[in-house]
Amino acid sequence: MNEHRQSVTDASTWVVKVGSRSLTDDDGRLDRVQVANLARQLLVLVGMGKRVVLVSSGAVASGVGKLGLPGRPTDLATLQAVAAIGQTHLIQVYEQTFAEHGRHAAQILLTASELDDRVAYLNVRNTLRRLLEMGAIPIINENDTVAIDELKTTFGDNDRLAGMVAGLLEGSVLAILSDVRGLFDRDPRDPAAQVVETVERIDERIEEMVRDRKTGVSKGGMASKLSTAKFVTMSGQAVVIAWGREPNVLIQLAQGAAVGTLFMPQAKTLNPRKRWIGFSAQTAGTLTVDDGAAKAMCMDGRSLLAIGIKHVDGDFGKGDIVSIVNPQLVEIARGLINYNAVQVKQILGCRSDRIEQILGQCPYEEVIHRDNLAIM
Repeated sequence: MNEHRQSVTDASTWVVKVGSRSLTDDDGRLDRVQVANLARQLLVLVGMGKRVVLVSSGAVASGVGKLGLPGRPTDLATLQAVAAIGQTHLIQVYEQTFAEHGRHAAQILLTASELDDRVAYLNVRNTLRRLLEMGAIPIINENDTVAIDELKTTFGDNDRLAGMVAGLLEGSVLAILSDVRGLFDRDPRDPAAQVVETVERIDERIEEMVRDRKTGVSKGGMASKLSTAKFVTMSGQAVVIAWGREPNVLIQLAQGAAVGTLFMPQAKTLNPRKRWIGFSAQTAGTLTVDDGAAKAMCMDGRSLLAIGIKHVDGDFGKGDIVSIVNPQLVEIARGLINYNAVQVKQILGCRSDRIEQILGQCPYEEVIHRDNLAIM
């Protein structure tokens, strides 16, 4: 066994994320045989003494097939209705397989707001822990029946949701089952492209592998998976991206096989609070900072001061989480802010010793204290 894979085989808890394309047939309808196959693999992991949580897409595809629709609906209301019907069907397929072996599926539907609030975030964690203690297999999905992009209540994709769930459960490994075999060292359409077996650290070189060389923009699905993998590995947990239809892929991974791409856990980890700030909670605004402030935060571990802020966007309040971008508008950090948007606009670019003169009070010298900053 590859020594790098020890971080996977030793994990006591597995968070498995499976995408819609790994669960559907060529017509975009739920593939019951594939779902049952995945369920059986999860049961094998349980038999190996692992605690298992599944983050499963496929509700819409399940509903499309159940209702006999010609294809995926395009309007929001119909999509949400189809997802409501499909989610029930999807859970039934998992439950039927689990029940044959004396196990039960536990359905958990989440919206971003459940993990946006710190107290609710901890409640979700406690529920998951108790379900695992009871021997159930939690099956988590975004609550498509109420999640609406326009209201910013969605996770954006189930990769991020899976990363949040992995962050809730210490000592877990995240296995992302996708329609690709892993991270390729170049465009997968290139005949010479090969899967990268191990990534020790997600840096600029690795991120370049999923960036369009002409536009410089990251490419869809794999970029999302890399973003998730970066935060999970920074939390000290391993991540694997593998092909969802690889025969017995989860069993192979649990036995240490070099399947897919392994992203190694990092020694310098994020604590649970900063993990929540940087990855789970939603942002309420954006601060643009100068290069000096960006360096002070990212390289020197310093707090964000008013003097380094150049521009403010959003109508946030004190205690909200804001995104921090550099002059090139690249997000470099997120943090809990000590002042509301109106106050920050008044003091941006000013020295800390002038805050009281401008606002009539100076409860904090830092706009965001380093203890409340998560570097991205």
